[in-house]
Amino acid sequence: MKKLAVNSEKAPAAIGPYSHANIAGDLVFVSGQLPVKEGKLITDDIGEATKACMENIRLILEAAGSSLDKCLKCTIYLCNLGDFGKVNEVYGSYFTADYPARVCVEVSALPKGAAVEIAAIACK
Repeated sequence: MKKLAVNSEKAPAAIGPYSHANIAGDLVFVSGQLPVKEGKLITDDIGEATKACMENIRLILEAAGSSLDKCLKCTIYLCNLGDFGKVNEVYGSYFTADYPARVCVEVSALPKGAAVEIAAIACK
């Protein structure tokens, strides 16, 4: 099975040696997305930060020929599990029925001092 790297010009550039996503067969693996919007890290509002992560995932999935409707699983990393309620509210607004499987964990730190990072797996 071949691997195809995908990078979206509409999403923030990767901050390390990785692709925005990789396609293998009918699956799209989206790298964890930080809450970056218009080149700036959102740190003062967890709701807006979550929205930025989800919008970046949406843009990358579209570049890969997929969409949030085809999302199979997301992994959410939070620096403060106390933010779970607000993150859950914003995250949930991006999906309707047949929600993706999900993992949400608290971590001690994220790159660039972000409060949230979200990764996704979708089908094409």
